[in-house]
Amino acid sequence: MPSKKRITLFVLMSLLLALAAGAAAAQDTVRIRWYVGLGAGTDAPLVAAQEEIVADFNAAQEGIELVLEIVDNAQAYDVLSTQIAAGNAPDIVGPMGIRGRASFPGAWLDLSSLIDANNYDLSDFDPALVDFYKVEGAGQLGIPFAVFPSFLMYNVDLFDEAGIPYPPRAYGESYTDWEGNEHEWNIDALTAVAKILSVDINGNDATMEAFDTENIVQFGYGTQFTDVRGRATLFGAGNFVDADGNAVIPDAWREAEHWYHNAMWQEYFMPNAVYSGSEIMGGGSANWFDTGNMGMITNHLWYLGWGTANLDAAWDFGPVPAHNGVTTAKMHADTFSIMQGSEHPQEAFEVLTYLLGERAADLTSLYGGMPARLSLQSDFIERTAAAQSEAYPNIDWANLNWDVVLAGLQYPDNPNHEEGMPSFLESSARYGEYGQLVDNNGDEDVDAALDALRDDLQAIFDAAS
Repeated sequence: MPSKKRITLFVLMSLLLALAAGAAAAQDTVRIRWYVGLGAGTDAPLVAAQEEIVADFNAAQEGIELVLEIVDNAQAYDVLSTQIAAGNAPDIVGPMGIRGRASFPGAWLDLSSLIDANNYDLSDFDPALVDFYKVEGAGQLGIPFAVFPSFLMYNVDLFDEAGIPYPPRAYGESYTDWEGNEHEWNIDALTAVAKILSVDINGNDATMEAFDTENIVQFGYGTQFTDVRGRATLFGAGNFVDADGNAVIPDAWREAEHWYHNAMWQEYFMPNAVYSGSEIMGGGSANWFDTGNMGMITNHLWYLGWGTANLDAAWDFGPVPAHNGVTTAKMHADTFSIMQGSEHPQEAFEVLTYLLGERAADLTSLYGGMPARLSLQSDFIERTAAAQSEAYPNIDWANLNWDVVLAGLQYPDNPNHEEGMPSFLESSARYGEYGQLVDNNGDEDVDAALDALRDDLQAIFDAAS
């Protein structure tokens, strides 16, 4: 019979072996940090839901420990900058939009080799959306996740009142005007429609000689909740900085700015800065479409619901008009990216594909975006229509033209209008000043103002380098 001393020794050895095995297992476990704060995900209910997703992932496998780091949005940019500078960056960041990603140029890993090495299936995404995340000189910085397409919204009642046909139902369809003539649905067609929908206090529209520009009560077209770069994208994709870091005014954007200035100050089918703040356009809220005095706007999916909460009129979706035969429906999109400094890119990619694959439906529902995965979009539309019908019963949400919303995903602006620039905050402030100048002054020389903007941006870029 073994002695108590031998039994005790055996127990101690067993414990030491167990501890050693546990330590070895711990060493084999890779820790992946998921950073949340540059976009959605910091509100208390979202935090709990994300913690549950982390717990599910960790329980389902043993090789990776996923750790969630949530930083309030007001501090998230500074905290991440500090972590990067200290060599202590997280592995995965998201969700974040284009502007969030562009705020950290050079910090993101090109996923191309990981996609190839893992034979990752991209067939559930529109190829245009995959290309949307390919950044020149940087590579594939993301995989499609949550998207907020843009579209035309039009006030059905105002079209009926004017006695003119609605915009086409689909991209590529022609527009049949009030005289029975067919036209491409482009900027010229939009302009012609917008003039008829712009009405003064006496009922004259903007095509009539008697139109009173001092007493307009209804406008035909507007772009809302965007900046100069966003509105210029109606004429084509671009940016104020070229591939070599030089400040530029894209030709299409110069043409766009002339069109907008003319629309505001010469033909008066779009509110200028004076009318924008007037009571007929919503006063301080400047939510033009919600007033019922705006015929058409271009906007994004995030506008739905609250954006039309007080609108006592029927409305529907239409296609964004083309320019020079090319359609550009500007895109807002969120995704997750792996940081360049991750010590475990393969394991980070496994987490990334879990979030964007198995948990894509949960996370897009959580954050409020449309799934980029084609297989999830029909369910999203049904759920969205049902939820909006309950919250805003004045609209027949189920029978809106959702097909054209989905189709807009085929025409994203690439490069995106929210891509980065050197000294981004200072550059943004400068083109914001340009917008204020031309929108408030009808006699402003647009070309001269754009040239001055380009020169000032170049000075900002040079100082940054």
